[in-house]
Amino acid sequence: MSALSYSEITLETAELNIVDNGQEDLQEGVTENLFEDVDLERSGLYPDDDGSEWTAKEFFKEVLTYLLIIILSASVSYLLVTYVVQRTVVDGTSMSSTLSNGDNLLIDKISYKFVKPKRYDVVTFDYLYAEDDSYIKRIIGLPGESVQIRGGYVYIDHNDGNGYVQLTDDIYGNAVIEPRRYGIAASGVTLGEDEYFVMGDNRNNSHDSRKEDVGPVKLEQIEGKAILRIWPLSSFGKLKPQGKDY
Repeated sequence: MSALSYSEITLETAELNIVDNGQEDLQEGVTENLFEDVDLERSGLYPDDDGSEWTAKEFFKEVLTYLLIIILSASVSYLLVTYVVQRTVVDGTSMSSTLSNGDNLLIDKISYKFVKPKRYDVVTFDYLYAEDDSYIKRIIGLPGESVQIRGGYVYIDHNDGNGYVQLTDDIYGNAVIEPRRYGIAASGVTLGEDEYFVMGDNRNNSHDSRKEDVGPVKLEQIEGKAILRIWPLSSFGKLKPQGKDY
């Protein structure tokens, strides 16, 4: 009887040991998995959507890529605005009826690096007597020509021996010029090899080359050519005098 009891006790003790060992193994397994998860997070490994691992190196590479895109975009924008094209806003009515106060224009800043400005181009240029102040006007006289206003109209002497000839193809001026608006052109202005005579389309309300403080505009003063009106949307497109096509 005693031997049997001893055997039963031994068997029960062994079973308990097995159970205890199983619990310990289970606890150890849970603990190991927990530490593995912690090590995974500390090492910078993160699961991606597709189940792959994303390392810290790949993360910083992604951030660097975005930074490079931002820097490149900013650089391209700067180069475009500085050397190629820029937006400008019309202030005033001196170019009426072609342009109105508040019109938003795109200015081509690169074309004149390769070709000379032409008669009737609408250009922006630096006003020499005010810092960061630009004017927008239309080219009327070209280098080497002489410009005179008489009888309310513009005359051009191409210095080819034919004298002054009325500028009959000027469809942009909106009125006969008043005598008090002739300015320095009343007696004629001869342009140098890099000078242009500019006027606003609103001929009786424009501060332009007829005024002594503006005078002939040098090529180096010209910032660019107005090529497109982008605002208001109702007037989007090429620059045209109101009611006229060209």
